[in-house]
Amino acid sequence: MSLVAGTYVNVRVAREVSPYGYFLNDGESDVLLHYTEIVGERPQPGDDIEVFLFYDTEDRIAATMKKPLITLGEVARLAVADVHPRIGAFLEMGLGRQLLLPMSEQPEMKELRPIPGDEVFVKLTHDKIGRLVAKIAFEEDLAELAFRAPESWRNTWVDGWVTKPLKMGSFVLIDGGVVGFGAMGLIPADDRTRQLRLGERVSARVTYVREDGRVNLSMTLRKEAGRVEDSDKLLAFLRERPGGAMPYSDETPADIIKQKFGISKSAFKRAIGKLMREGLVTQQGSWTKLVEADASASEASETKAESSDKTE
Repeated sequence: MSLVAGTYVNVRVAREVSPYGYFLNDGESDVLLHYTEIVGERPQPGDDIEVFLFYDTEDRIAATMKKPLITLGEVARLAVADVHPRIGAFLEMGLGRQLLLPMSEQPEMKELRPIPGDEVFVKLTHDKIGRLVAKIAFEEDLAELAFRAPESWRNTWVDGWVTKPLKMGSFVLIDGGVVGFGAMGLIPADDRTRQLRLGERVSARVTYVREDGRVNLSMTLRKEAGRVEDSDKLLAFLRERPGGAMPYSDETPADIIKQKFGISKSAFKRAIGKLMREGLVTQQGSWTKLVEADASASEASETKAESSDKTE
């Protein structure tokens, strides 16, 4: 039997060597179980025990009685504990030590890389010299474990984690809760309110349940509710602006609207249209103005004119 990091093995306690711990034997090789890696009562020479194998800080194969959150070849969602700008992200794996997710496995754009607290779906594998390392779980890895989303999810809000951030959209694995591993979904770029990081937890609305059981998602409200929320936000923005005016209108490019307000241009136009129908705003070229601000300016102008006439 060969000792392979990332796996469980049944071994016999061969001998105790103080102050280190116990040497275990699989019939061919010895491996150290350090005192700090013992869970429960100390084993005795001659006992048969199950241990998990890993590489210690000196790159030596070692054993632990602790239970990891992931084993070799498995897929699991692990929390990001720390990041290094050149090496990669370090993930909690349940052993009191961390698992490296190399920079080569992460998005090229720094803004899309995970940060501490994010949770990333990874597969446990080996590097070139056999040490444990994490790799991003591929779509096919996740698909084998995911379940089909029910039709009843449509127009409900769900939570999930970003598994692949792309320009065209963000792939998400929806939290399965007690139902199972999760369901697969996509937030198209037009339905995002901002860019999303790998491993970021996100809330989104199910807009469509596909025949294959995957779903389309949106970070925005339905048009009817969204129009009210967006118009309220734009109205509040205008009321805080000098003169109740802003240099944004139906003529403003979509990317600027998205960057400034976090909504699509169509959502912006719907919200402005609602405010115009209610007589709250008006548009002049590339500017949108509060009607009440225009009225106040007009009244101020008339008052000034009357005062001037009386003076004369």
